[in-house]
Amino acid sequence: MNISKVTCIYFSATGLTQKVLDLFLAGLPVPAQKKNITPHITEVSYSFAPDELAVFAAPVYGGVLPKPAAERFSLIKGNHTPAVCLAVYGNRDYDDALLEMKNLTEAAGFVPVAFGAVSAQHSLMPRVASGRPDEKDAKALAVFARRAWEKLGDLKELSARVTPQVPGRFPYKEFKGVPFKPAVNSACVHCGACAAHCPTGAISKDKPDTTDHALCISCMSCVHICPSHARSMQPKAALWLAEKVFLLKYGKRRELEIFI
Repeated sequence: MNISKVTCIYFSATGLTQKVLDLFLAGLPVPAQKKNITPHITEVSYSFAPDELAVFAAPVYGGVLPKPAAERFSLIKGNHTPAVCLAVYGNRDYDDALLEMKNLTEAAGFVPVAFGAVSAQHSLMPRVASGRPDEKDAKALAVFARRAWEKLGDLKELSARVTPQVPGRFPYKEFKGVPFKPAVNSACVHCGACAAHCPTGAISKDKPDTTDHALCISCMSCVHICPSHARSMQPKAALWLAEKVFLLKYGKRRELEIFI
């Protein structure tokens, strides 16, 4: 089939998922548009035609998609539109994330033709998968993109049978969050960057030096975006210990897994 347009819908709190997506796009023979659905204020009203390709990319939190990402993906509408799904996880496991992406995209009118699970540097514990995606990942993602594009070129029509099976179980794994939340120090200049980029509206634009922990998903967006380095995850000692244990259990490199 002939693809007239490629559009990417992505959720990326710290930029790592976006980086993985860019490496995938580098392997496609055509340019792509990108739609960032991360900020809480994002309007999500995209629709796709049958001759377009949609690429969905999101991080994995505790084996599933972040709730705001899943909610916003469900608002995007396809019309028997081919799709590629990318799940980016912190080197432990992606558990039910690919299955969740498959079910979400199919329910929204897409026909997923390829899936990829990519290990990247852990957002909370950066010594885990440090520096990834790296050059080896870039090459693997480019190959994956070419294979997905070739599959589309070979297809005469889309049907449910072109969708590969992916790992995962339903009901999906329950993720209750982590005990680490951002705190603010005196370096805060009330610029509002954190509030503008927060995916859940947990930070008020009027009081950017506070965080609603009930809404916070510990995505690290505010820590990553703060120009004054006024935000950090707390408690630091407990996070350092958790990272040390996590690194011992899940420090071994995991490579790109594709389903096509």
